[in-house]
Amino acid sequence: MIVWRRWIFPLLLVVVIGACAAALVKIAFFPDRAESMVSPEAAITDPVVAVERGSVVNALSLTGNVARDEIFGVRSEIDGTVTAVHVSEGAAVSAGQKLFTIRQEDPRKDIDVLASEAGDVSEIALVKGQPTSVGTEIFSLTPARYHLLATVDPVQLYRLVNAPSEATVTITGGPAPFACTGVRVQVTAEGTASVRCAIPAGQTVFAGLPATMDLALGQVEDALVIPVTAVQGGAGSGNVWVDAADGAEPEERAVKLGVNDGTIVEVTEGLEEGESIRQFVPGFVAPVEEFCYEVSPGVEQCDSGMSW
Repeated sequence: MIVWRRWIFPLLLVVVIGACAAALVKIAFFPDRAESMVSPEAAITDPVVAVERGSVVNALSLTGNVARDEIFGVRSEIDGTVTAVHVSEGAAVSAGQKLFTIRQEDPRKDIDVLASEAGDVSEIALVKGQPTSVGTEIFSLTPARYHLLATVDPVQLYRLVNAPSEATVTITGGPAPFACTGVRVQVTAEGTASVRCAIPAGQTVFAGLPATMDLALGQVEDALVIPVTAVQGGAGSGNVWVDAADGAEPEERAVKLGVNDGTIVEVTEGLEEGESIRQFVPGFVAPVEEFCYEVSPGVEQCDSGMSW
């Protein structure tokens, strides 16, 4: 018994401890390759969304400023000699007001030149006794008309392809919202885009006032809709990737598109309700969002991650 206690039990204890230590070393530094491999079921897959029915309201709100309409030159429509100048440089005139009197020789008679619309007269090129002829620029008129000019991000231009002719204008600190007409899109050679509409004559406005232009570009109810991130293209037509239920490669399919609100878009042809499509087109990089949280009183930490 003394032999067991002095020799056998201590030796067995050393053997057991040694075996445990060897097992721990193997697990830590020499893991089994087969066990460390990720199974196919754990692979990351592209997110899919179902084609469903919904409503789309395409409304665009733009900011801009009130401005006076551009000055333009007025040319003479008769030949003759100026017998009277009835206005001075910079004068404000009303529509139909007499500006000049020109004596025509054949047949001999005096003809009054009238203002075609209200505005400010400038750059008067006639004096009493001066001959004038058809086509000669005789003065300039800055009309008493105003318009709203709003800037627009060029990426929004496709949404304005079928823009309505009327918009709603809200002037900061001004009257109740009102309609402006003649909506038109302008793109300069440098690529700067803007939208312009005419302010009604009865509205009291001032050049430089900040204002908002609201455009109702389209609305549909109970339509097939998908996220715009799922479409390659976006103006009238595009491509989507239909998910295969059996795990095969997704099918690229052409679709026709309708109303687009910048987040979801109507599909008018090419998909059926209930079909599954890839949420993002190939190569799409999801936007990074920052998530902030308080780690201790008064101390905040922010982490970034993919929005989906």
